Amino acid sequence: MGQPTYTTYSIIIPAYNESLRLGATLDAVLSYAERQRWEWELIVVDDGSRDNTKEIVHAYIQKNSRVRLLENPGNHGKGYSVRNGMLQAKGELLLFSDADLSSPIEEAEKLFAAIHNGADIAIGSRWLDPTLLTRKQPIYRRALSRIFNMSLRLVLGLKFKDTQCGFKAFSRRSAQAIFPLQKVERWGFDPEIIYVAQRLGFTIAEVPVHWAHSAGTRLHPIRDGIHAFWDVLAIRWNALRGIYGHKHKI
Repeated sequence: MGQPTYTTYSIIIPAYNESLRLGATLDAVLSYAERQRWEWELIVVDDGSRDNTKEIVHAYIQKNSRVRLLENPGNHGKGYSVRNGMLQAKGELLLFSDADLSSPIEEAEKLFAAIHNGADIAIGSRWLDPTLLTRKQPIYRRALSRIFNMSLRLVLGLKFKDTQCGFKAFSRRSAQAIFPLQKVERWGFDPEIIYVAQRLGFTIAEVPVHWAHSAGTRLHPIRDGIHAFWDVLAIRWNALRGIYGHKHKI
């Protein structure tokens, strides 16, 4: 069997019933990648969609061989989709983005620059520079986000201002080490991969990015917030059981 052929950039988009937004997102990503003259691939990970998300992606594949579709075995969650895409991507730099492009794809350059400057992982942040928020979340979402962030500091020792922004980039080396250890498959996966990265000794840069709240988000602030908090406790328990290996001494 021959060796896999690697490219420079992999853009991974998890998608569940995204037929209304996905076409515009793919157009934006493909146009930007072509303008940048990247060596790239675009991976859409379908999480058991019941609409025509897959058909939309297939139409793009017919026009551009750099577009790939991965299909999860049913609906497993955003975390499962991101892990699936990351572990099958061929890029040396890997970025995942929400399907609504709440952070414009042009902001990817900031994350890639942070990795080129020495970081292993670059996480987009909505809160480092509030002037970059072009459409703010409702105040109740902001309040719940602050409470969740406080729980991450207390339970996991994560000192970042924003772990939940769906715009993160990884070196290939860090992605290959982190994502096989990921256990959380739904909304609480973001703090897990950051916690695992920190535990393994990888350098994480928090980077302010432009961001706009999307009114079409499926995240339910109370229900999913409770689930995410239980995920935080599960992450801590996994760490105590040695699921993530031995903590790296920095």
